[in-house]
Amino acid sequence: MLIDIFHDPVCPWCRIGKKHLFDALAQWQEQEVNIRWHPFILDNIVPAEGYEFRSFMQDRKGIKAEELQQIFDYTQRAGEAAGVKLDFEKIGLAVNTQLSHQLIALAPAKIKNDVVEAIYRAYFEEGLNLGDINVIVAIGTAYQMDATELKLQLNDRAVVDTVVAESAFARLNGINSVPFFIMNNQIKVNGSHSVEVFLEALNRAVLLDIPVKI
Repeated sequence: MLIDIFHDPVCPWCRIGKKHLFDALAQWQEQEVNIRWHPFILDNIVPAEGYEFRSFMQDRKGIKAEELQQIFDYTQRAGEAAGVKLDFEKIGLAVNTQLSHQLIALAPAKIKNDVVEAIYRAYFEEGLNLGDINVIVAIGTAYQMDATELKLQLNDRAVVDTVVAESAFARLNGINSVPFFIMNNQIKVNGSHSVEVFLEALNRAVLLDIPVKI
């Protein structure tokens, strides 16, 4: 089973959708699963130092502080129901996620899923700036990636261009929101649906992948 995941680490619904998918996979266990993570940078104009989080979100959505808090409260409850922590009180900055996507791209396959989760945790539980290269390197080194080599790779223009191009390519191919999941290049799930929806999608992907005997 091949699963392509388009996401951005500052998207709370991406974290919720990821949790629902992985919970579904824990129940499913029908086939070996290969997960490919794809960048979808929500806002690449945010500078490395970030913007003040709440004012940025208010301006972006065109709403008042009270309305924004209601959104945060609702999303936090959805996270709790899924089993993930979304601490909006800890988040002080709206951040640029390009570096975090570069880290995911550079992480070896055996630790990639863990690195993705660590990035989500860094933002939604610790409120860290994902646009700070030192924060990103610290996440990588926690999973035995070499700090010196990682800094060089993160500053490599080819790595930067690949991540930005892949994010743009997703939009050009009709992906306008995340999370977005594709099973076996056929079954698409747009959004952070329930575990049951993901189980149904996985089973449908298997059925479509069965060769027809003539």
